[in-house]
Amino acid sequence: MNVIENRKDEHVRIALEKHVSADHNQWDDIILTHNALPELNYDEIDISTTLFGKDLGAPLIIAAMTGGYTLAKDINERLAYTASHLQIPMGVGSQRAALENPNLRQTYGIIKDYDVPLRIANIGASQLVLWGHKKTVQHVQDMVSMIDAHAIAICLNFLQEVVQFEGEPHAKGCFDEIKLLSEEIDIPIIIKESGAGISQDVAVRLLKTNIACIDVGGKGGTSFAAIEHYRAKLRSDYLNARGGQTFWNWGISTPQSIREVGEAINWKLPLIATGGIRNGLDVAKAIILGARCAGVAQALLKASTESKEATLLESEVIIKELRAALFLLGIDSVQHMPEVKYEFRKLS
Repeated sequence: MNVIENRKDEHVRIALEKHVSADHNQWDDIILTHNALPELNYDEIDISTTLFGKDLGAPLIIAAMTGGYTLAKDINERLAYTASHLQIPMGVGSQRAALENPNLRQTYGIIKDYDVPLRIANIGASQLVLWGHKKTVQHVQDMVSMIDAHAIAICLNFLQEVVQFEGEPHAKGCFDEIKLLSEEIDIPIIIKESGAGISQDVAVRLLKTNIACIDVGGKGGTSFAAIEHYRAKLRSDYLNARGGQTFWNWGISTPQSIREVGEAINWKLPLIATGGIRNGLDVAKAIILGARCAGVAQALLKASTESKEATLLESEVIIKELRAALFLLGIDSVQHMPEVKYEFRKLS
């Protein structure tokens, strides 16, 4: 197992075995008002939606988790089985490993065996800078082909890069490369944060490109600083373990990021809410705040290491909770959810 494969394996194992979440999840601070007289039937609630012209069974995305090492093939197959069954989108983890080692392509490409309505390729933003534009275009085409992707996520994972002991925190020229890429490739680009959120200023800058979507990827769920803290501890690496601990709770919460980004860009791009989504009620809150879809990762990780049936069941529970939330709010469709009033118990 090479360095990248070993890192990916450790990421999954640590996420399963250790407490790696932010200390506070702001989804709990969003208060919705119960409707004691909803005047609708539960089985008539419409939770379907669309993204990039694709019809989806629910506003739920299986967010990028893994790929690029042996166990990842089974995980991605179970997730793809679920995505196909429920007709929801699915992303894969960073595909850099398969670009460097073609033997790992099937750990991602397995999802092509399933009728996933929206497949999302993935690469870290720092790689765009390191590769240079010509190579970036070639690699993007390869990653898209690898999974027959309908869109690609470029991950602004600079928090992870700067605390990771083998990280590559290269960001100079990243915006220009994103802008160039968005003008040249004919596939929707999602700009995705990976747990630290996107601010108003960054969102306004992104609006000057031709990207198709912003995934705010806020604080509240898995902290990659925490994961890198534990990885460094495994090596008795105090220098980097301390950094992961210091920045464990760094970032903008997902609910706050949705509101700020949406208002800053006047809702001109669809937003995806990842970061701390644990259940269907959190999904409902994300859509009410203005997100088009909500992405789940940690909530499905354990089940996806067990079986297809366990992964599907966990996802069905989330969707059932989403329907229940709409019913208890008296809302008959996802399209009407942004009309729901809410309040923040506190805003940090």
